[in-house]
Amino acid sequence: MSALSQCVNECRQCAGLFRLGRDVEAALTMVDVFDEAQRLLSTASREVQQQWAQVLTHMLACQERQDWLGLADFMEYELVDLLGNVQV
Repeated sequence: MSALSQCVNECRQCAGLFRLGRDVEAALTMVDVFDEAQRLLSTASREVQQQWAQVLTHMLACQERQDWLGLADFMEYELVDLLGNVQV
């Protein structure tokens, strides 16, 4: 399995944990997911990197508000969509 597909799977799994109310476990996983996403997106176009910065800002705002469902949606849909722009 490629690093990209593994990161996408981890995004979905982490989003699932947030939806199940397992926010502590999900938040710990989220750190690793964000690190890997950052590494993968560092080779993307400037436009995609700007979108990543915006999505990350929104996700961190959701975390601060403890809006776990909003955070899960951003991870499962917006972040996965951004990762689809990565050239492997």
